[in-house]
Amino acid sequence: MPAKRPTIQQIAARAGVSIGAVSYALNGRPGVSPETRRRIIDIANEIGWRPSVAARSLSGSRAHSVGLALARPADTLGVEPFFMRFIAGLERELSTRRVGLLLQIVEDHRAAIAAMRLAWAERRVDGMVLTDLWEHDIRLGVIEELQIPTVVAGRPRPDTGLPAVWTDDTAAVNSVVDYLYALGHRRIARVAGLAALDHTQVRIAAFREAMREHGLVEDSVVETDYSWEEGARATRALLSRRARPTAVVYDNDLMAVAALNVAAEMGVAVPEQLSIVAGDDSQLCVLTRPALTALSWDIQAYGAHTAGVLLDLIDGGAPESFQERPAGLVVRGSTAAAPH
Repeated sequence: MPAKRPTIQQIAARAGVSIGAVSYALNGRPGVSPETRRRIIDIANEIGWRPSVAARSLSGSRAHSVGLALARPADTLGVEPFFMRFIAGLERELSTRRVGLLLQIVEDHRAAIAAMRLAWAERRVDGMVLTDLWEHDIRLGVIEELQIPTVVAGRPRPDTGLPAVWTDDTAAVNSVVDYLYALGHRRIARVAGLAALDHTQVRIAAFREAMREHGLVEDSVVETDYSWEEGARATRALLSRRARPTAVVYDNDLMAVAALNVAAEMGVAVPEQLSIVAGDDSQLCVLTRPALTALSWDIQAYGAHTAGVLLDLIDGGAPESFQERPAGLVVRGSTAAAPH
């Protein structure tokens, strides 16, 4: 026989409180102390209790809020233009529907899972936005277990039926390699992001394939954490080689700006001796000298479309995955013909 679904009666018995107190705690209503609320929620998570989707539908209750738990260092997010623009896009669409955004910055995926469980148990969110998927992502199983309406900000995955909003990273990477090859560059390196991220591996694979198609031996791929410091470290290592690259592609604009500083420090002229391409385009790219050639796309629209798909899902729809326009290369002063 299938196992019985955990009940609030079981939670009440284990916590030594009334069923009413459990109901107050799990629904985020006043009437219990913070300590009691936390104990009840911990027990609910431990025994695998989750709110009934049918009961939610019958009650018609809505939190009018969606959640986003970012497992990134807070100091990195503070200077990372991508997420600021993505969140602005989310807010733009959510505000038109009078829905709030519950944003939480957490240390890792286990902390993200705890935050999602708590927000869902307390009915503080109606759905979730899932970003930065790993190749093997433990969050997916929890979302399916809890039946949280969720949209993935990233490519569709074969291991989940969740709708996704995404852009073609392969096409973007190909356009950069094609452009640098046309300028005469044959030693091209890539400074990538976090190795565990699904989109990092997609971009690395696309880079290697594009290099092979041009008959080039891959010069180097360096994996980082997207930070200014890691971008600078990777650039110093690349420029210290006997046969250093003549062009480097960075996974974000922050690391590309750091590379300009390192090149100046090491006496390597940009673009005469080194061409630099940023993986994201932001105001940072035009405030530098020379201005950075970059892959540009509408990240605010990406956030808005992600919010729209999630809200349709919460409203009972069955939205399909949505593909954004691929990023286009904006040529500025940081790229030029390869040095002889």
